[in-house]
Amino acid sequence: MDFSKMIDHTILKPEATKQDVEKLCREAVEYGFHSVCVNSSFVYYCAKLLKDSDVKVCTVVGFPLGAMSTAGKAAETLAAVEDGAEEIDMVIHVGMIKSRDWDYVKQDISSVVEAAGDKAIVKVILETCLLTDDEKEYACRICRESGAAFVKTSTGFSTDGAREDDVALMRRIVGSGMGVKASGGIRSPETALDMVRAGADRLGTSSGIAIVEGIKHE
Repeated sequence: MDFSKMIDHTILKPEATKQDVEKLCREAVEYGFHSVCVNSSFVYYCAKLLKDSDVKVCTVVGFPLGAMSTAGKAAETLAAVEDGAEEIDMVIHVGMIKSRDWDYVKQDISSVVEAAGDKAIVKVILETCLLTDDEKEYACRICRESGAAFVKTSTGFSTDGAREDDVALMRRIVGSGMGVKASGGIRSPETALDMVRAGADRLGTSSGIAIVEGIKHE
C-alpha cells in the first residue's frame, strides 16, 4: 500500500504564507503525495508550482462553516477550477441538515458538482462531530445522489476530527462506488492506519511526512 498516494498534504490555517504554501508544494512533490489542499486564494500559485508534477491541486469551498449561500459556493468553485483546482472539498450545510431541509442540502451539493464539471471532482465534508448517526447516513446518501466523488469527515476546525466509527459508517453507506476521506486530527502512523482499516481511501493531514516516514520505519 502506497500511503503517499492517499495523502492530501494540507495547509488551511489562516496565517499560512506564500512561503508556507511553496514549501507544502515542494514536500508534496518530494514525497509523491496525491495532492496539496489549500485555501482557494492559493490555487493559482500552486497550479503554477506543480504544473510539471503529478501532484494535484485541491481546495476548499464554503470553508470552514458550510453556511455560505449555494450561489457563493458555486461561484467559489468556478473560480477555483478556472485557477487550476482539480479537486474541490466543499463543506455541507450542517444547519440545513439539522433543519431536515434535504432538498436544500441536495441542491447545495449538486450546484458545486455542476460548477466543477468534468474539470474537478467534489468531496463533501460532513463535519461528522456535529451530526447524529442518522444524519450522517442520510447526508451520505444525498452526497451519492448528487454526484459527489467522496464523502469526508471533517474540516479540522470544529469540535472533533476523524473517528474510526464515522469512517466505517460512511464506507458502509456509500459502498465501493465513492471515496471516503478521513481528515482532522490525523497526525500519527497509527491513526492513519486505523482510518484506512476503517474504510478511508484518502487522508487529509498536515502531518503527511511524519506519517509516511513513521510507516516506512515500522
